[in-house]
Amino acid sequence: MLAGSEVRDLDRVILHCDCNSFFASVETALDPSYRDVPMAVCGNEEQRHGIVLAKNELAKAYGIKTAETVYQARKKCPNLVIVKPHYNAYSEYSRRVNEIYNEYTDLVEPFGIDESWLDITASIRFFGSKEKIAEQIRRRVREEIGITVSIGVSFNKPFAKLGSDYKKPDAITYISKENFKEIVYPLPVIDLLFVGQKTSEELNRLGIRTIGDLAEFDANFLVSRIGKMGETLHSYAAGLDNTPVCKSTGDAKSISNGLTFSHDIVKREECIIGLDYLCEELGLKLRSKSLLCTSISLTVKDEYLRTLQRQKAMPKPSDIGSELSCAAYELLCENWPENKPIRMLTVSAIGLIKQDSYREQLGFFNKSADNNRAKEKKKEETIDIIRQKYGGKAILRGTVINSDIGIYNEEDKS
Repeated sequence: MLAGSEVRDLDRVILHCDCNSFFASVETALDPSYRDVPMAVCGNEEQRHGIVLAKNELAKAYGIKTAETVYQARKKCPNLVIVKPHYNAYSEYSRRVNEIYNEYTDLVEPFGIDESWLDITASIRFFGSKEKIAEQIRRRVREEIGITVSIGVSFNKPFAKLGSDYKKPDAITYISKENFKEIVYPLPVIDLLFVGQKTSEELNRLGIRTIGDLAEFDANFLVSRIGKMGETLHSYAAGLDNTPVCKSTGDAKSISNGLTFSHDIVKREECIIGLDYLCEELGLKLRSKSLLCTSISLTVKDEYLRTLQRQKAMPKPSDIGSELSCAAYELLCENWPENKPIRMLTVSAIGLIKQDSYREQLGFFNKSADNNRAKEKKKEETIDIIRQKYGGKAILRGTVINSDIGIYNEEDKS
């Protein structure tokens, strides 16, 4: 039998709002002439290997993809219009869109600059049905902001996100307890929140190719094969997730930590050392401000200073350095070729929430994972106390001391 709180969680109404082709849409709102031409927002246009950051629907028709080079995009579409990014404008438009969301609920959890979850369970009493609220938001963003948004409406966060991806652009998809198997189960497993390329390949090796396959797979065996993330993914696929929507702090939107290496690094082992170091510091900063991050962002620069940026949601809001490092490393492995040189790494904690606003959901299949998590956090808090008392280098990882990537020097010894 479900506990009372679990029953209430199943009755929630969650929206996931995703601004369509956000950078390209903002550029078109600023300059409507882009509406009638294939256009892409790209960094470093003058370089042959500039990267496509976003593209409009006309450019998509040519098969142009995000993160491919401008050179590749121009081969597909010689008349492609290239636009330089205007990040200040994107931040302003994101703020305006989220202002609309906040008129309907204070439970708004940003997921990057162009996506947000909204819990409108209580809002229905004041604004009408979930259909009415979703349609009002979709219409207002289009008419008041000048861009479009796709909205998923469901009873949990993962399915709401699947809904916003299901139909684009400018669309609303409803995934309910009655129809979710029909809509969700046939989708490729890689479409599910947190399933990147590497995880998808591992699941495929287990014979799991669709979200339905994952939902019907033995959860305990899954945990034994891929660890505690297996519990999370199984819960998502089966529609059992009840993770709350956590409202933003309203203060700083991110906390970052970056490192330029003393030489270009190529080995994964060196990357792990760098990420562990960065994320230890990031965890300390979060804990000192009583904050948790709901997502992690990784920025990588190569030897030519070309930049790749990717982000993902955390399985649980976190201020634990080891968890942040694990998520950042997964992003690196999924998006950066092995043995490709790296000049600089930056890890950012984003989607910040107050520590006391998060209600921990205890594991069912792997309760020992919750105990291990508590022990890891206690260990890091103890290290915080020692470093605050005796200095930042009072405790260092052996891998840091023995590395030559620019983190630690012999003269740093006291």
